[in-house]
Amino acid sequence: MAVRHRLIRTSPERVWSVIADGDRYAEWVVGAAESRPTRGQWPQLGAAIEYEVAFGPVRLSNQTVVRRCVEGSVLELEAHAGVLGTARIAMELRSWGEHCLIIVDEHPLRGAGGMLHNAGVEALIQLRHRAMLARLAHLCESPDAPDPAADGTDRMAAPGGAGHA
Repeated sequence: MAVRHRLIRTSPERVWSVIADGDRYAEWVVGAAESRPTRGQWPQLGAAIEYEVAFGPVRLSNQTVVRRCVEGSVLELEAHAGVLGTARIAMELRSWGEHCLIIVDEHPLRGAGGMLHNAGVEALIQLRHRAMLARLAHLCESPDAPDPAADGTDRMAAPGGAGHA
């Protein structure tokens, strides 16, 4: 099981605002390109994002589905990777002083990925997570990052929002 964490030097609310923006998925998820929400309201339960993964001239279409969401703190996804099967990717955001500690846990769920999973694959997932969390930190720590408090609404307490699994 590949578990990685990173301290992001901004609030959990700001980190959540980036993660909860389905249009920004490909900006921080390593391997995803040209992402677009295709079903439901991201990141509500059952919502889906489709994206392409490019290997040189080869492009594969994949989909990620929200399986659990506790708005502002937990997002669990099922990533469908074609013939490789699916993986469970869980992200947990925790307050750490005025910063955000994010913990990512990924493991194969179904299909060939589970059968092929070994220490080498685990090491590759760790490298991918390191790059993904670095991208996410860069987006969230940037002065241009969305500030949930700036628009006067409290997304964490919004009625009818995502988040109840």
